[in-house]
Amino acid sequence: MTTTVRRLGPQDAPAIRRLGEEAFGVPSTPATEPLTVVAADRTRFGAFDGDRLVAQSTDRHFDSWMGGRPIPTSGIAGVTVGAEDRGRGGLGPLFGAMLEAARDRGAVLSTLFPTAPRIYRRFGYELVGSYDTVAVPTAALASVPRPAGVLTRRAEVGDVAAVREVYDTWAAAQNGPLTRRGVSFNESEADYLARFTGVTLAVEEGRTVGYAAWHRGQGYGEQATLEVQDLVALTAEAYAALLAVLGSFASVTGTTTIATSGADPVRLFLPGLAWSGVGASAYMLRVLDPVAAFRLRSWAPGLRVQLGFTLRGDALPGNDGGYRIAVADGRAVVERRPGGPVPGERVLTARGLALAYAGAQSSANLRFAGLLSGGRVVEDQDWDALLGGRQVHIRNYF
Repeated sequence: MTTTVRRLGPQDAPAIRRLGEEAFGVPSTPATEPLTVVAADRTRFGAFDGDRLVAQSTDRHFDSWMGGRPIPTSGIAGVTVGAEDRGRGGLGPLFGAMLEAARDRGAVLSTLFPTAPRIYRRFGYELVGSYDTVAVPTAALASVPRPAGVLTRRAEVGDVAAVREVYDTWAAAQNGPLTRRGVSFNESEADYLARFTGVTLAVEEGRTVGYAAWHRGQGYGEQATLEVQDLVALTAEAYAALLAVLGSFASVTGTTTIATSGADPVRLFLPGLAWSGVGASAYMLRVLDPVAAFRLRSWAPGLRVQLGFTLRGDALPGNDGGYRIAVADGRAVVERRPGGPVPGERVLTARGLALAYAGAQSSANLRFAGLLSGGRVVEDQDWDALLGGRQVHIRNYF
């Protein structure tokens, strides 16, 4: 198959809709509504065999928190290939053109939620986390003691800025969460509140230090479910107070589901072991621009280290080769190393770089998995100190 790739426009809407409905089983928008193809927060790409659209994908324009700083990110969504065209090589040119365009617009990382991880590993992506839904008995939440000194109340429009500040503070301390700022997050305060039955605040000494955004759901009784879309707090007392409020639904909802990721501190407040996964969406990451990826994050002020590595086998042109990193005074100076491979130098695959950068796997585990070779094992501790220390979380599905 001879494949050409280009950005999609309004004239491609019927073909985009057909492929999307075929892949995901439901219309992306009702058939009576026009499909928005061109928008400020995304760029659609298509692979064509002649005039026929055989594959498509979307580059969503996000920032992700990594190492305490927002890093420009290409969130890949809506990857679809026509049934008869699967396995014929259309996806490679599509991803090649799309990721180069994302890098050209300034994206440093790329992330996606895969249906089959193996498809994306050849493009340098690897699993770094998961966006999950867990179920707990609402009665378990009701047993969490309500702390003194914490006011809980329903959020109003004027409180949404404080809700966003709580999320920002929490997310900046992790690796991976979207910033929820910029062109992809421009809804009004009123529209944000309208998405939920309620947003409950936890307030200490006049300051909002936590919130829970929830849907009441249908019916009542043992089979009814309370759905918590967002539960974030900055103090132990705020977590406990919010869980106690959610637990007050125990007489009318038997189960509470919580959207979560990683090792959520919420679990530390529950009296028992009831924490059952009811849904999981794996999350993959790749580094588009290694120099910018290291330069843009923050570093511990007392950390001083000079390290080098070779990136090998990256599908994105121009990335393979040697790199030098010097970290001091909370900043990193990163440059390409001229010349060929240095004997005995640390060698990372693109997938290994993704895992190391996100802090998702230690150097030892990367070696066990065959994604890291060479270098002095004694330097592994420096690399783990450089890139570790933050949990991987994602709290938005796209």
